[in-house]
Amino acid sequence: MSDNTALRALTEQMSREGSRRLLIISGEGNWCQERAFALRNTLPGDWLWVGAQAPAEPNCTPQALQTLLGREFRHAVFDAGQGFDAAAFAALSGTLIAGSWLVLLTPSWHSWHTHPDADSLRWSDCADPIPTPHFVEHIKRVISRDGQALHWQQYLPASNPGFPARVDWHAPTGEPQPEQALILAQLLEMPPGVAAVTAARGRGKSALAGQLIARINGTAIVTAPAKAATDVLAQFAAERYRFLAPDALLSSSATADWLIVDEAAAIPAPLLHQLVARFPRTLLTTTVQGYEGTGRGFLLKFCARFPRLLRYELQQPVRWAQGCPLEKIVSDALVFEDDAFTHAPLGELHFSAFEQHVWHTNPALPLAVYQLLSGAHYRTSPLDLRRMMDAPGQHFLQASAADSVAGAVWLVDEGGLSAELSQAVWAGYRRPRGNLVAQSLAAHGGDPLAATLIGRRVSRIAVHPARQREGIGQQLIMQARHYCTQCDYLSVSFGYTAELWRFWQRCGFVLVRMGNHREASSGCYTAMAILPISEAGKRLARREHQRLRRDAEILAQWNGEHIPLTPLKETTLNEDDWAELAGFAFAHRPLLTSLGCLSRLLEHSELSLPALRGRLQAKHSDADLCQQLKISGRKALLAVQRAEAAQALKQLDAEREQRLHNRIMQWQFFH
Repeated sequence: MSDNTALRALTEQMSREGSRRLLIISGEGNWCQERAFALRNTLPGDWLWVGAQAPAEPNCTPQALQTLLGREFRHAVFDAGQGFDAAAFAALSGTLIAGSWLVLLTPSWHSWHTHPDADSLRWSDCADPIPTPHFVEHIKRVISRDGQALHWQQYLPASNPGFPARVDWHAPTGEPQPEQALILAQLLEMPPGVAAVTAARGRGKSALAGQLIARINGTAIVTAPAKAATDVLAQFAAERYRFLAPDALLSSSATADWLIVDEAAAIPAPLLHQLVARFPRTLLTTTVQGYEGTGRGFLLKFCARFPRLLRYELQQPVRWAQGCPLEKIVSDALVFEDDAFTHAPLGELHFSAFEQHVWHTNPALPLAVYQLLSGAHYRTSPLDLRRMMDAPGQHFLQASAADSVAGAVWLVDEGGLSAELSQAVWAGYRRPRGNLVAQSLAAHGGDPLAATLIGRRVSRIAVHPARQREGIGQQLIMQARHYCTQCDYLSVSFGYTAELWRFWQRCGFVLVRMGNHREASSGCYTAMAILPISEAGKRLARREHQRLRRDAEILAQWNGEHIPLTPLKETTLNEDDWAELAGFAFAHRPLLTSLGCLSRLLEHSELSLPALRGRLQAKHSDADLCQQLKISGRKALLAVQRAEAAQALKQLDAEREQRLHNRIMQWQFFH
């Protein structure tokens, strides 16, 4: 039997069994592409090609794949020759129907771990692509252990494909499956309120939503992050399908008996809350598997706000058979199985630190830690798995009982910038990669040298639900503090809630920054806090906390949200204010970063300063101000506001203004 005949026979067998499989083609780029083209000619199908430069139609980049969620394809090629976008790989697998191949193109199998991965630019905080040996080793380990994938390697003979037969599968007829029918019956009888249907990909959430629309006595409006992703829903809703994009729906006066939100987790929570409030009944559907990185947060954060929310889950696959080989291998490769919370870690705890090389020597430990962090945190995605495995400057501590992980903290190196670079960051001239809190302390704080200090940021912390309320989180932070003896401080950035802040406060952190716009994902303002370790860290914490206290009343009025500290009622312009005002007037510091000192400047100045007063005191929008002052746009408005600040400083003290101007001008020439 020829290779082609055997492959056709296996593909037919997969269609009968309702399964899908992975085929890896590894070798030089041209050879891999030739083999993939030969496959396209052998097996009829859609053959969506996903890659940075796709050589055939239909195609899309990994980043654009999000717009195709909800669509269905037969066969696809995923080109990982230059880089491996793990979330796109998983999402692509979810679009493939029964009887499909997912063809993965990789560099030479034996040297893949040495190849720089272009995707690392998104998560490694490095200026150039880096090799990802731990991820590659993990993928190879999963594929080799699984035994259900085909693998063709350049310079090696291709083996004839053959896998044991499975029971025949019956494709859905279009009528509701038993699980769907049960939920559908309850939704049709639902009183006014909110219901959520969650499931992994391919379980028929979109079909269920479409079936509901087709059966209700009344009207429905469908919304989703992308209209293209609602194709399946539209098919089942037929002529009753009516779609409006989320922002268009919010700005319209459209009404209906039901709001149906497909892939609700991908819509910012504040926007979703506003939409839900307008309709008597809402059905939210979303994927909780990790590649969108928001599904779990949907359950933890959003759904928790509705005390009487009706929650349903679909378990049985509809688009393929239970136990599909492709679904299993993707789940294992990207650690989607969420069984970390099924067993309680009992007994005495032991704390220990580990570094990334443990992925090589004892992979079970970091896998267990990742599963715990992933299950507990609302924005974990495959990007985090890649970062945890291979990004430089990552450190971990875990608390384990017997052989299971009860708690873990993930720390990231930050700071240590040169004085020149830190000053350029403070002035807004530079924004190097990474260093989230360290850069923010410089860019939004009062100390131009803040980013020269060495910090470690708490990226993730989690405690197993069965062991919470025992102080394990605080113990982990205490261990981290002792572990980081060479650092000036530990830091954390989080969406502010009173409950979260109480935890960080109990750990000894000092609040140093509150943002002035809400995070899209959580609907909260960003808060930053530091736990000082060295004397320099203590000085920085005191200085930034004091600055926040001076700005607290102004920030609270601007945000409409209480800031949890005692405000200082100081209206004088101090040394830091003058420096910061010069940073706004003569460099690139943002307007809202300088909210406190600019507000104090306006109190001291007798000048009219219409662009500044209009924005900060009258709170006019940029668009309104541009219209009132006949200014051409936001960029031009900001230039006017900077000029007004310089004018006010000059009037207060011309000599001091000139001195600060000269000093800041020198910082922009640093490269």
